Amino acid sequence: MIRVKICGITRREDALAAAHAGADAIGLVFAERSSRYIDHELARSICRVLPPFVTRVGLFMDASAETVRSTLEGVPLDWLQFHGRESQDFCRQFGRPWMKALAMGGDLPDDPADYDQADALLLDAHAPGQAGGSGETFDWSRAPRVARPWVLAGGLNPDNVGAACRQLSPDAVDVSSGVEVRPGVKSDKLIRDFMKAVKHG
Repeated sequence: MIRVKICGITRREDALAAAHAGADAIGLVFAERSSRYIDHELARSICRVLPPFVTRVGLFMDASAETVRSTLEGVPLDWLQFHGRESQDFCRQFGRPWMKALAMGGDLPDDPADYDQADALLLDAHAPGQAGGSGETFDWSRAPRVARPWVLAGGLNPDNVGAACRQLSPDAVDVSSGVEVRPGVKSDKLIRDFMKAVKHG
């Protein structure tokens, strides 16, 4: 079974739509440069409406350790996701399972070996040093062999995720813009269509 995270949640109704459609996790963005950034108060209110067993993932990009800890004190996150130039030692210090996004865009993709203690790796389409959420895919033939659980991201939508799952067999997929009507606002229908495409391949 391929797991699904709906990322960039900014509204409680979208979190509920994701959960009711069968998503395994939602992503909350704490990177201020993102159009999907939310503050702690809104993040807490989103977490409160989620049913049991939906995983809450917090996304950071080159945040300070103090910022991450402050977020953990205010928001009940289950996983941490790092999208910047964070070192492995930085990522592992917070007492939560964590995943590192590897930038597959550009001429020199990130090396999975640099994060051999991550609980999971996320292959995304952005270039090194850039943020994700662009809605662009990367050349899936460039996906490295990863010896630990991994997540496919970058430009996924209801029309292409089935092919991506068949071709790459990831442990999970992560979608944001591919189920949106505009940045940060999800579509119930697109979420449901995405979930069906993952399930039926």
